[in-house]
Amino acid sequence: MAGHSKWANIRHKKGREDAKRGKVWSKCSKAIMVAAKDGGPDPDTNLSLRYAIDEAKSANMPKDNIKRAIEKGAGLTESGDNWEEVRYEGYAAAGVAIIVDCLTDNRNRTAGDVRMIFSKAGGNMGNANSVAFMFEMKGVISIEEGEASEDKLMEIALEAGAEDVAEEEGGFTITTAPDAYLTVKQALEDAGIELADAELTMVPGNEAEVTGKDVGKVLRLVDGLEDHDDVQKVYTNMSASEEDLEAVEG
Repeated sequence: MAGHSKWANIRHKKGREDAKRGKVWSKCSKAIMVAAKDGGPDPDTNLSLRYAIDEAKSANMPKDNIKRAIEKGAGLTESGDNWEEVRYEGYAAAGVAIIVDCLTDNRNRTAGDVRMIFSKAGGNMGNANSVAFMFEMKGVISIEEGEASEDKLMEIALEAGAEDVAEEEGGFTITTAPDAYLTVKQALEDAGIELADAELTMVPGNEAEVTGKDVGKVLRLVDGLEDHDDVQKVYTNMSASEEDLEAVEG
């Protein structure tokens, strides 16, 4: 990651989320409904629902919206929605691996739409498990430099069950197993440490360093995918410099 700024990537991602706030809330509602339908309305006994609620809160989704989504998913109020999870995989420019997680009520429609988005952006949609083996689900928490000392972060995070605390350019990255993510996140927040970013995400084993115009090509594909109503999450193994990301934003 030398010369590549995690914080530039975070700012770019947050900027896209802020610009699409209504769409982000819609996706959060869908995730909550599916989790409540599959595991019940109690987040204390339904870990998937806890994850979905946590993400909705991070997106500043109103509590009433979260409550309604839980009730719909659990069948406590009438809803005609019938979503199923489906994953697509492929490659963007410069050989960047892409994973696309969707919730859809029509697999054929969604598959066709996602394939077209890949094609228009110069990418290729592959077969199942064509790139997923390169990634692993982890909790990732980013903390900016100066928010807390490395010793303090290690003491709090490792005691709460984190796997690793790594110092990087601009701050620290804490990695957890999925089932420890919320516990570690809560421990840091209880200690008064502000989090720059926190999410359950697919972490690549190896990153693809992308430069110049290819950065824009990859981000256009990601934006096109994220703008689709059925797409919940897009994961990539792209690594890009702050200068290249700023050039795209400019």
